[in-house]
Amino acid sequence: MDPLREVSGRAIPFGRKNVDTDVIIPAKWLKTITREGLGKGAFESLRTDPDNLFDSPEFSGSPILIAGDNFGCGSSREHAAWALLDLGIKAVIAPSFSDIFSGNAFKNGILTVVLPQDAIDRLMEVAQTDPLAIDLEHQTVTTPFQDRFTFAIDPFRKHCLLNGLDEVGLTMARGAQISDYERQARENTPWLAHTA
Repeated sequence: MDPLREVSGRAIPFGRKNVDTDVIIPAKWLKTITREGLGKGAFESLRTDPDNLFDSPEFSGSPILIAGDNFGCGSSREHAAWALLDLGIKAVIAPSFSDIFSGNAFKNGILTVVLPQDAIDRLMEVAQTDPLAIDLEHQTVTTPFQDRFTFAIDPFRKHCLLNGLDEVGLTMARGAQISDYERQARENTPWLAHTA
């Protein structure tokens, strides 16, 4: 997982409430054995509209998605986070998230930012024409117009995102302690090691 310190650029001013994981990535895309290519299926039902934001040249490559309340509700499919990543989304800003989606997003290196509705409304307005900037270290979302919104984040999640640590990375960071434990276990309880 890549470290995530700042995310800046155009934001897709989506704003829709109660978007479930079936809207983010329909069930027919769950048969894949790879994460690659899921961006093509992201928001597929909405992309049938030729005027949709996700295929608009104006928002092409936007790393930020602004959503409405309860984003990511529904099933627990991790494919929703994979589809957003493949679409290029590195951060989602919303008034609230489904707990399971928020956890899946975090485990895959996507920052979920919770802000009150009035801040979302302002960011939706700015996103129509201008970029946004998210600074994870200082926990702020800013606009070119001096808007500055602070957000809370769990310290452990912040640490992991800043340092690019997923579950495997966290385990590997403790490699020396794990090796010491295994060495001591072999010395103190050799009958468990099954060595000749």
